[in-house]
Amino acid sequence: MTNFRWVMCALLFVATTVNYLDRQVLSLTWKDFIAPEFHWTDDNYGTITAVFSIVYAACMLFAGKFVDFMGTKKGYLWAIGVWSAGAVAHALCGWLTVQLEGYASVADMAAVETGSAAALLIATTSVWLFVAARCVLALGEAGNFPAAIKVTAEYFPKKDRAFATSIFNAGASVGALAAPATIPLLAQYFKDLGIGGGWEMAFVIIGGLGFIWMGFWVFLYEKPEKSKHVNGAELVYIHQDDETPAAETKTEENEPQISFLRCFTFRQTWSFITGKFFTDGVWWFYLFWAPAYFSDQYGYKSSSSEAIMLIFTLYAIVTVLSIYGGYLPKLFVEKKGMNPYSGRMLSMLIFAFFPLLALFAQPLGAYSAWWPAIIIGLAGAGHQAWSANLFSTIGDMFPKSTIATITGIGGMAGGIGSFLINKGAGALFTYSEAQGTAFSFLGFDGKEAGYMIIFCICAVAYLVGWVIMKALVPKYKPVVA
Repeated sequence: MTNFRWVMCALLFVATTVNYLDRQVLSLTWKDFIAPEFHWTDDNYGTITAVFSIVYAACMLFAGKFVDFMGTKKGYLWAIGVWSAGAVAHALCGWLTVQLEGYASVADMAAVETGSAAALLIATTSVWLFVAARCVLALGEAGNFPAAIKVTAEYFPKKDRAFATSIFNAGASVGALAAPATIPLLAQYFKDLGIGGGWEMAFVIIGGLGFIWMGFWVFLYEKPEKSKHVNGAELVYIHQDDETPAAETKTEENEPQISFLRCFTFRQTWSFITGKFFTDGVWWFYLFWAPAYFSDQYGYKSSSSEAIMLIFTLYAIVTVLSIYGGYLPKLFVEKKGMNPYSGRMLSMLIFAFFPLLALFAQPLGAYSAWWPAIIIGLAGAGHQAWSANLFSTIGDMFPKSTIATITGIGGMAGGIGSFLINKGAGALFTYSEAQGTAFSFLGFDGKEAGYMIIFCICAVAYLVGWVIMKALVPKYKPVVA
């Protein structure tokens, strides 16, 4: 038997890695490279991440349907091409701000008195330019997971999908892992060379990786039934869940289509929506705010060796542990005889307890920055393992012709959740910092209290989401088109 399905899984892993690298450039450069030039506050940054999240949510609502309509090959090409262009476009925001505000250089903008009307105008203009670039990035990135989940359903039987999903989904962790070790250093290197503020070239170089991936996708991807790299034995293995032999299996084009609006009539759709809404924002909060957290709370600049090691360790824990998240339901299915959905839900309940560790991040952080780095890493690993199984519930419940659509709908819900937590966090951090000791929560004052509030929300979100999901779909019940 050939094993070309794992080549496809590797391509999905690389695409997801690039996806998260592009998403991380801003979070790793805004605090120490971009904010001083444009006089940004936490609230400004929270606005940018929040708008990105809500645009991502809106695009996810239709991205899945777009991928189902265009087909996996063309849909994925469009997605990564658009988001790569959006990533590179960030590099123009500084130059455009200088032109629009009429300054001679970025240095002149940075020299404006902080808090003045001129500084506020610079911040406002630059924020909306970055928002525009983030919107293009969001439009393209919205297509990544609908397309990737669709490929997984095409190339893997149900019992292997969570494991395959956990592998490509680990690209999110690897991207987040590689980001702190490369992006701040790239920005500092080009800043030292005198090429802008340095951060511009970081966006250009990282954004360009997606265009390279597109070349591999064009030449390697075909549906398994048409691929010259997949032999008959592998095709039989891929289609082992189907009632008819692989050679007689209905093609996706001939499967009955479920209309977009009808998707919302199923409890299974709302179960997936619930899981994404309650938990996606937690992961994005860690992704967008962890570098700023270590800078704010411990004074470690993102390009410093201490910050790089802390973020690297955090995502190393996520990367290593999260891969096993997809193996656990496989163990329940093969060793315990459970159906794939039941095995997945039991696994998700186990992983829902990992994020509770976030309750201890702020208290233990008083002793060392390594404690929150390790704790957030463990919580993040729980999220990624949860996410891999959550995505795979779609393939359990829905026909292949609808998988990308359902993925997109759930992604929309996740984007809304992320909007709420990122905008809320930015506003909370700015407010709590200004209030100082007048603002307190569980023994913490000022901005530390703000972080403690968000950590509490992140800790309980998964258990709340799981309970509602289980209430909506207590037992395995596939949707019939």
